[in-house]
Amino acid sequence: MLSLTLLVAAPAAAVGLPPLAQVTDAPLAQVGQGEMRWLGFKLYDAALWASARGEAAVGDAHVLSIRYARAISSERLVSVSLDEMRRLGFNDEAQLARWGEALAAALPSVEPGDTLAALHRPGHGALFWHQDRLVGEIKDAELARAFFAIWLDPRTREPRLRAQLLGLADSVR
Repeated sequence: MLSLTLLVAAPAAAVGLPPLAQVTDAPLAQVGQGEMRWLGFKLYDAALWASARGEAAVGDAHVLSIRYARAISSERLVSVSLDEMRRLGFNDEAQLARWGEALAAALPSVEPGDTLAALHRPGHGALFWHQDRLVGEIKDAELARAFFAIWLDPRTREPRLRAQLLGLADSVR
């Protein structure tokens, strides 16, 4: 739990969309936003942007934006992401090793206040922005699905945050 909480952070209102003009024509609207706290400490704010609401938001292209509260190395982001994917049932270690290399190329180290955003293109992969600058691309559709599952899969470690992101917060207590 603690390792997942080190992933991200800051005010949800400030978590926006990266410049998407070159990669998508579909207009995206904010579906939801949420705050993650652990032992009373604010860890991060996240926002989900998509063309649909609720569960439908994850069927088409969607963007997850996260603002960090502390400096975190690329290596730590990758390690925690792979641990969460394992927890969700992705357990082919050879595949996870390849995924780790791909994530290391896409996820930079971050400083407090930095924003990472990722555009999931189901069936194709994902694009990653750091501080509104395109920094990586994953062309593996299954890896992209596994990465976004960390926050959006029904089995996520944080169902309340998932509900907030999907605009379903009233349905989870």
